[in-house]
Amino acid sequence: MQELKNIMRNFGIVGAGGAGFPSYAKLAEGANLLLINGSECEPLLYTDYVILKNEMTMVLSGISEVLSHTGIPKALLAVKSHTAKMLGLWDGEKLAEKIYVRELPDVYPIGDEVSLIYESTGRQIKPGKLPISEGVIVYNVETMYNLARAVRFGEPITKKWLTVGGAIDNPTVIKVPIGAKISDIFKKLGIEIRDGYTVLDGGPSMGKVINPTTYSVTKTTKGILILPNDTEAIRARTVSVKMAVARAETACCQCTRCTDMCPRFLLGYPLEPHKMVRTAMGAATVMPEMVISATLCCGCGICESLSCSQGISPRAVIENYKSLLAKNKLRFNLDGDYNVRGERDYRMIPYKKWMSALGVTKFDKIADYGGEINDFSRVEIPLSSHIGAPSVPSVIDGDTVKAGDLIAKAADGLSLPQHASVDGTVTLGINKIIIDKVR
Repeated sequence: MQELKNIMRNFGIVGAGGAGFPSYAKLAEGANLLLINGSECEPLLYTDYVILKNEMTMVLSGISEVLSHTGIPKALLAVKSHTAKMLGLWDGEKLAEKIYVRELPDVYPIGDEVSLIYESTGRQIKPGKLPISEGVIVYNVETMYNLARAVRFGEPITKKWLTVGGAIDNPTVIKVPIGAKISDIFKKLGIEIRDGYTVLDGGPSMGKVINPTTYSVTKTTKGILILPNDTEAIRARTVSVKMAVARAETACCQCTRCTDMCPRFLLGYPLEPHKMVRTAMGAATVMPEMVISATLCCGCGICESLSCSQGISPRAVIENYKSLLAKNKLRFNLDGDYNVRGERDYRMIPYKKWMSALGVTKFDKIADYGGEINDFSRVEIPLSSHIGAPSVPSVIDGDTVKAGDLIAKAADGLSLPQHASVDGTVTLGINKIIIDKVR
């Protein structure tokens, strides 16, 4: 297992599903199931689908590497029902030795790790615990592809698959160098951002608003979406936290619907959004322990975009509490029995209903592979596109590097190195390394 950990760390392999957890840190003794997340949780994203369609052999190779190095007896490739149909897969199908398909219902947010594990295996991750506590290790499809490239060809992570979609004529999945500027990608694809539109890094549910003129692709970028400002997806992502908290304190009618529909609550977690909304921010600031269960929220947004009839954003309130808890270094860690609630099966959100709630149904077009784009004159590689300590530069201004060269070492503790994604000359920026192509 240590050999595999070294490969993952040395080649900078990070969870490609969006969270950015260093992949080597997930490997631990006691695992008896490897679960590969190909569920593509968010609407409008087709990155994992395209990778599976075009690079299934490489993905399976990466999965096999984990199985052989760890001794885990079985792996499940979990995909939603509509994705399984498009790929011609069926539940229980054997893809390779010890690797099988697990077909998931078309519901949201089935890609949330806790929901994914329960739906795929029936195992329940207790609040505050990690998947390994139930013998499960979870990796994303792209992570397995990257691992296979590292083992087979000695390739560090220098490129990223991502969906470019939303309110454009031809959504596509492309492969670009890490650090490529979003504005340059749009230019090469002939895309213009008109007034009244916003760009997201990620999906319409949990993606973050970005400035496309300054933002660059990171190791965790799953998709870049362009959406009209009048959609619920953008309204929810641009709500003022201060206003959300003030509105919650004055307008909430305590109907409990946000709690009734909360996926983590339905899995038995002691997370009740309506009580979070009821709690005064001032009281929580004095005694943050009273909102400790906020750390259990997965940030899916169902409470704000589907459940609430008052225009309140429980998610924004909870995110505020999460920041408060992080500042005080507090997280949920209470023992007890937490049972899945019987009503869960009747309250899961159909995928199409969720798209409708976000106002993005008309933008859902199946994306296909648009190829690899490499001709960028400049890339800006962040030193902290992963959870943990930022990478430490190992180059100086004026150094000439080639794609694949080490440009930043892993820091002590939880961290990862960075590698050049293009040939060029180095300039050290603030929390990033800039490489300009030599002409």
